[in-house]
Amino acid sequence: MTPLPPQPISPLDGRYRKAVEDLGGTLSEAGLNKARVHVEVEWLAYLTEHSLLGGTPMGPEQLASLREWASGFGQAEIDELAETERTTQHDVKAVEYLVRARLEQQGLGHLAELTHVCCTSEDINNLSYALTVKQAVADVWRPKFVAVISELARQAELYRELPMMSRTHGQPATPTTLGREIAVFVHRLERQLNQIDDIEYLGKFSGATGTFAAHMAADPAVDWPAVSQEFVEGLGLDWNPLTTQIESHDWQAELYTRIAHANRILHNLATDVWSYISIGYFRQIPVAGATGSSTMPHKVNPIRFENAEANLELSNAILDSLAATLVTSRWQRDLTDSSAQRNIGVGFGHSVLALDNILRGLGQIDAAPEALAYDLDHNWEVLGEAIQTVIRAEVTAGRSTIKDPYAALKELTRGRRIGQAELVEFVQALEIGDDAKQRLLALTPATYIGEAVRLVDFLQR
Repeated sequence: MTPLPPQPISPLDGRYRKAVEDLGGTLSEAGLNKARVHVEVEWLAYLTEHSLLGGTPMGPEQLASLREWASGFGQAEIDELAETERTTQHDVKAVEYLVRARLEQQGLGHLAELTHVCCTSEDINNLSYALTVKQAVADVWRPKFVAVISELARQAELYRELPMMSRTHGQPATPTTLGREIAVFVHRLERQLNQIDDIEYLGKFSGATGTFAAHMAADPAVDWPAVSQEFVEGLGLDWNPLTTQIESHDWQAELYTRIAHANRILHNLATDVWSYISIGYFRQIPVAGATGSSTMPHKVNPIRFENAEANLELSNAILDSLAATLVTSRWQRDLTDSSAQRNIGVGFGHSVLALDNILRGLGQIDAAPEALAYDLDHNWEVLGEAIQTVIRAEVTAGRSTIKDPYAALKELTRGRRIGQAELVEFVQALEIGDDAKQRLLALTPATYIGEAVRLVDFLQR
């Protein structure tokens, strides 16, 4: 078989490109290079504005033009960098040459030697990664994550009073409501979101081994740590004062670990919804023109949740690897972090794709009240918990002398299906107070839901 011409290897750049393309503006080689140019230009601007290392302030129009060029970084710059890097064999050096060339074009050649001055490549790279990851989280990942939470919160409210049989170990258990079960996921995801929002995006800017040695050699009168802090924080990042040549990447490990945790909660959601669909608690809304099976025309498959499962697992494989790898560097530095960080977009891409599928999947299901009611009505034995608990309270209050109520209910219900008539007969024969007896006789599986309805209100606090 004759092979095709070169094609995208990753489905993120092929089949699923539309769902994740917004990440390409930040978590890509081009996005990283745009951030590198931004950092180089801002460092040059800082030095000249503060008249450091012999620099003199640029005119307002010159500075505005330089920043406008950096902000408008596009295909022309991408192509020029690629051509330069073929010679330099060094990506950050190619960026430096690109900025120098721009200075010459603007008549600012006298400032060219301030480009990248006192910087090691990692000074530029760590700030650029922090900026791009922060933007990707804020502009792409977080809005999709919040959209899923919002849809779940809507459904939690919609189904807050709809009784549902619980399952523990896959077996019928104390009933709940569908809305309360969904609210549990909302609560879990919101908690993770709060922790992700609290992440520090750290940056270092302290030279070849983190000591400001070159800075002090150039001008020992300057408080370079203070300059570094002001510059890093001016970029919208948090300053890390103590590093080796590289920023230690602990913040990245923390972020990727928390996003991986959020992914795992979403995975739990996907498997639970898939299971509810399989037992008929949710109906799937057929999509016009879609095919569920190549041979079975009746099928409507829960493909959105299955797709989400797989992509969440792939995302975590990348994010877990990054979190484990990035926190270790041999002595001052090695290049394992550089190779690993080029896959940050892959980790986020699979998570974004999963979020897209979950949101679409949630929009293609409806609760099936009749199925929920049928299941409740055929599992009266779940009231055994309520009955034995009431008996215990009655014994304690001196209104009953029944011995070992748990054992009595276990004998009646364990491993057996019993109906309303049998339960009523059992309750009627109990030696308990009349109020307690009437309360139990009025109970049904559909009303044995405790505070499930009210618990949904905790999402609003």
